[in-house]
Amino acid sequence: MADGTMTKMTMSDGAEIAVYHVAPAGARRGGLVLVQEIFGVTDHIRELCDEYARDGYEVLAPALFDREHPGFEADYTGEGFARAVQLARGLHPFDLSLKDVQTCVDAMAAKGPVFMVGYCYGGSVCWFAATRLSGVAAASGYYGSQIPGAADEEPRVPVILHFGRHDAGIPMEGVEKVIAKAWPKATVYVYEAGHGFNSDRRKDYHEASADLARERTLELFHANGG
Repeated sequence: MADGTMTKMTMSDGAEIAVYHVAPAGARRGGLVLVQEIFGVTDHIRELCDEYARDGYEVLAPALFDREHPGFEADYTGEGFARAVQLARGLHPFDLSLKDVQTCVDAMAAKGPVFMVGYCYGGSVCWFAATRLSGVAAASGYYGSQIPGAADEEPRVPVILHFGRHDAGIPMEGVEKVIAKAWPKATVYVYEAGHGFNSDRRKDYHEASADLARERTLELFHANGG
């Protein structure tokens, strides 16, 4: 049973989109915007939100594709996968995702530090949040495919990145490009795993890597006021 609830928030363009909200268990350590994969705010994403809430974070996970496909949730195969790719790469403007994330950050800013974590599509969002947005204390991005192409953008806040060495969609050549930049506030971790290694719904799930990446994410938050 989920710990949180789906609510509605008004975004910068006036659109109302669904946001999964979870109150922190126990003392509040900070706010956290958790950014979805291309597959929507699925049960997996909601479970991740619930887990971080149990660690003391108030979590918001915006349903970024609600304007184009309200309530979208897909699995990792077939028509659902095709629709997810269509939404992420064609129908939904990436800049709008950044604006929606900024709205969520702003909604919690008065209560204390706000952190970010994102997976796949959300991993890319986290990188750009660290380089472009305001009010983010620190960010943790998992296997974001757009990150290597934006390696020239310097993060303004501490950000850690998690990549799988065997990720067929994000060649190590691109990851090495990010590492070579040696941005003072960016740390890149490479795991002996494939794409999506954090999700126990995917064939590339790698429990040891997922556990280590989560541990590093919490350490980042703790080191930056969380």
